[in-house]
Amino acid sequence: MTGLRVTRDGAIARVTLDRPEVRNAFNAALIADLRSTFDDLAADSALRGVVLAGEGPTFCAGADMEWMRAAFGLSVEENERDAAAMQAMFTAIDTCPVPVIARVQGAALGGGMGLCAVSDIVVATADAWFGFTEVKLGILPAVISTFVLPKIGESHARALFATGQRLDARRAHQIGLVHEVVGDEAALDARIEELLVELRAAGPTAARSAKALVRELRTLEPDAARLHTVSLIARQRTSKEGQEGLAAFLEKRPPGWRD
Repeated sequence: MTGLRVTRDGAIARVTLDRPEVRNAFNAALIADLRSTFDDLAADSALRGVVLAGEGPTFCAGADMEWMRAAFGLSVEENERDAAAMQAMFTAIDTCPVPVIARVQGAALGGGMGLCAVSDIVVATADAWFGFTEVKLGILPAVISTFVLPKIGESHARALFATGQRLDARRAHQIGLVHEVVGDEAALDARIEELLVELRAAGPTAARSAKALVRELRTLEPDAARLHTVSLIARQRTSKEGQEGLAAFLEKRPPGWRD
């Protein structure tokens, strides 16, 4: 794959944007590769977590200028196809059945903000900066908006979408885009490893179901949500994994899924 590196460490996959010469900016090939990669990962029942990273000093600077230049003369219909491809890529990451951890350094701009929005856990260095910078180019953060709004809420989106202003890591943390801020890249890698230990300690099906639950509750009415959650916990408690987890706790031993 051009511009994307995928490695595997047991049950953990590492997906790295590998276009440092353009600050890991998106082009059509990278968008297609990210979508196909996450489609493949979604089908992997042994997977426990994904680390999403960017090679070099920048996590992701948004759209590649050469790609944007090539799109300058496209028709509305051709632009719609490009936008649909990007939306499908973000959806593939958003719906990945296991937790996705974003490792953010340098900057996350435009589409890079979309990557943060579709990740379950975002850890950034203190000197990283962020921005919905599309309006500075006369365009809109339209495709990423459906993923960003559930993350930061309408109030922050209204303030940030229209101005395109840059945010530091502290502000990104305050609005909920970033979950943790660490001092430098050494601390970033150390914290990512700690989080992976936590993921390996969680019941594999429990972690997947817990992630799915958040998405499921978005669309359910209160009564349906109550019925769904009662049924869900009852099934998990009586499952092989649930029984093993309880037995391991009572017997003061690690559960069988720990690696």
